[in-house]
Amino acid sequence: MEASTLVPAFALLLLLLPLAVIKLLKPKASHPNLPPGSFGWPVIGESLEFLRCQRGGCPEKFIRDRMSKYNSPVFRTSVLGEPMAVLYGPAGNKFLFSNEGKKVALWWPSSVGKLMGRCLVSKVGDEARSDKKMLMSFFNPEALKRIVGVVDEVTKDHLRIHWEGKDQLEAYSTLKQHTFDLACRLFMSITDPQLVSRLADHFHVFLRGVIDLPLNVPGTNFYRSKKAADSIRKELRVLVKQRRVELEKKTASPSQDIMTHLIANGDENGKLMPEAEIINNMLNLLFAGHDTSSSTLVLIIKYLSELPYVLEKVVAEQREIAASKAGGELIQWGDLQKMRYSWNVISEVMRMTAPVYGSFREALVDFTYEGYTIPKDWKLHWSACTTHGDPDYHPRAPTFDESRFEGSGPAPYSYVPFGGGPRMCLGLEFARVELLVFLHNLINGFRWSLVNPDEKIIYDPMPIPVEGLPIRLRPRD
Repeated sequence: MEASTLVPAFALLLLLLPLAVIKLLKPKASHPNLPPGSFGWPVIGESLEFLRCQRGGCPEKFIRDRMSKYNSPVFRTSVLGEPMAVLYGPAGNKFLFSNEGKKVALWWPSSVGKLMGRCLVSKVGDEARSDKKMLMSFFNPEALKRIVGVVDEVTKDHLRIHWEGKDQLEAYSTLKQHTFDLACRLFMSITDPQLVSRLADHFHVFLRGVIDLPLNVPGTNFYRSKKAADSIRKELRVLVKQRRVELEKKTASPSQDIMTHLIANGDENGKLMPEAEIINNMLNLLFAGHDTSSSTLVLIIKYLSELPYVLEKVVAEQREIAASKAGGELIQWGDLQKMRYSWNVISEVMRMTAPVYGSFREALVDFTYEGYTIPKDWKLHWSACTTHGDPDYHPRAPTFDESRFEGSGPAPYSYVPFGGGPRMCLGLEFARVELLVFLHNLINGFRWSLVNPDEKIIYDPMPIPVEGLPIRLRPRD
């Protein structure tokens, strides 16, 4: 085994050993009818194979291999130090999404909770519903209609500064900068470039430890991530105090951004959100609204460069919309409704390479699924990648076919890039605005080609191009 493999394996062993000892000391309940499968190696389970498949660019392989081996829509494994049941396909997705708060609850690896703190991502039940309701006031269609022009303005500035005049650039890092700038502007009204730059520097360090071993010792990703999160919170704490003063002086509007809305408004009972939770929710929104968007944007660029017949149709749709606008006029909500073909293309990009591999739940009670017993406290996993690649629900699954999304589209629970149920991503419509506005400006401003058409995409934990997707640029006529 290579040294590069031994180091994370040894770190994983150190992390999971105390957990394994605790579990061994607990009395075991009798569950004779567990799903088929294997818990793998002592202590580390099947974690290494699970992570290896993601970072090898085939995240669905872990599940498909075991589905084939056990011939069952549910199997057991042990991942991230936890006994886990993997529920496969639309039926599994429907069961988990529809039983949120009843039989299952959202679960994340401990690194997420330790870094994010108390916020929407770590809350369950009524508390989670209350926080989501407050945040949804910014992400509903009426609120989004007001920000389309701002998204267009920020996007145009980004392309003018970072793309125009360039013969070549690394798309992924450039797009990460754009989505972070946009999130800072829209979520917190941050326009100071120095503050955005400081936050971005901390944030990129923070990201590397979110889904990692929670070893808080110098030299680890988690240690560096925790220090970066502390630095971000320090900056945001100053901003919250400043915004309170602006609200008192009426130089800020309670509806100008999410942060100000949370400061100025209480929940349905009038209770104001604590300052620490406001900051944690901002950190969570930056994480959720930045990384998945930049990954999806870079994949759109990659797929369109590989599919000239699709690109031609997208260009035709976007040029027609551009021709209908007066000089200097910004994109509006109504323009987005005309981008039906472009959205079908983006939807198929997210089917081919899901922006999030999947997610986890925790069993709140013992329950039966497909005739098997799932014990209380077991972790549960669903996979968007595996579902999206199932030929039973997506004929010719490996082939790009944007027409899948015409009419009623894919079968329920077979297309889940944003999850589903009460825990469905609240930024779904925001992502639609962000992606379509960027695509419109990209198409009307540039032609591009890939430097390395064979560049590999891996999950770490979002889909990323291993070389950053360098592209050659030239202006469109």
